[in-house]
Amino acid sequence: MAEPQILVINCGSSSVRYQLRRGTTVLLSGTVDGIGGDEPRWRTQDGERELPAGMVDHRGALAAAFDAVAAQAAMPAAIGHRVVHGGTRFAAAVRIDAGVRAHIARLATLAPHHNPRNLQGIEEAGARYPGVPQIAVFDTAFHHHLPELAYRYPLPPVELAGDEAPRRYGFHGISHGAAARRAADWLRRPLEEVDLITLHLGNGASAAAIRGGHSIDTSMGFTPLEGLVMGTRCGDLDPALPLLMQEAGRSAQQVRELLEHHSGLKALCGSSEMREIRRRAAAGDSAAAFARELFAYRVKKTIGAYLAALGGAHALVFTGGIGAHDAELRRQCLHGLEGLGIVLGAERWDGAAGIGALHDPDFSRTAVLAMAADEEAEIARQVSDCLAGEGQAASAPE
Repeated sequence: MAEPQILVINCGSSSVRYQLRRGTTVLLSGTVDGIGGDEPRWRTQDGERELPAGMVDHRGALAAAFDAVAAQAAMPAAIGHRVVHGGTRFAAAVRIDAGVRAHIARLATLAPHHNPRNLQGIEEAGARYPGVPQIAVFDTAFHHHLPELAYRYPLPPVELAGDEAPRRYGFHGISHGAAARRAADWLRRPLEEVDLITLHLGNGASAAAIRGGHSIDTSMGFTPLEGLVMGTRCGDLDPALPLLMQEAGRSAQQVRELLEHHSGLKALCGSSEMREIRRRAAAGDSAAAFARELFAYRVKKTIGAYLAALGGAHALVFTGGIGAHDAELRRQCLHGLEGLGIVLGAERWDGAAGIGALHDPDFSRTAVLAMAADEEAEIARQVSDCLAGEGQAASAPE
């Protein structure tokens, strides 16, 4: 019996990615990015395509994706959606109903640039494909079972928007989970028997310590602001600073805007795009070089912390746009870690697996791997599990 066709929709703050898959086979794919900017682009598996007139927002991008599917005379058996924040309620992929949609909407205050777009993808897909099951796959689900030592903040009980308790939720879970599975396969060991540190480094960046396939610690927290330095997000900082900014006259919204959109690499050197920063650093721009050094230093500190939390790791995995493609930055992140068992060597790429091995196999106790993120494949896998009854088949009671 042929495997069902699954349409994967991944709505970001300024992008829409889509894939139509049958098992491990990608039947079509595309990305519309730069939505809301001056030069949005539409790239497909066949190359760059001209944007249809009027396709200037997420609704237009989703319509283009659905038209591309229709051109293949394809009707998906199910549609899987990446949803960034699921709170404490969802530990696995779930069939979407009115209760699930309402919960995603309530959590929009905690992921204001993602959950509303994720919900828009769900609504537009429901209108285009009435009756086709829709499945939500949550970035937070992979970190759902963090131990209390890792997730609890030392705060008294407080009430917050979204009715969620203040705790570390973690994000990029779809990417971290996919990287862990692929790393275990490359190591030829069951996932349940390996300890891993995964680094999703892109415009958003986070790390995870994974024991036996389960996240035991992660760098992002209650929102995606905590943790590593990012393109426009600050990462870790003294919590008194936002309060002092408000006392100095900024509104809460102005402070949030500063921390989310004008901090991180952008604050350090004026650009949030690591390729541009790398080009400028190579040309002698000292601010760009410093931004890369600070970014790498924060990653290195986290690697050390997670090696301590795990008691050592079988592999360290770089993924995400920066992690997979910036070899120089990877070396900056790992410089000086030989005493912790991480020794780099000549890079060896396994084309079939799409994985690069970067460590010295004779001297490094920890394997160092690099791989492109493949969130869509992981979403499709979780959708299949949910359809088979292995995920949460329906929403939990209100």
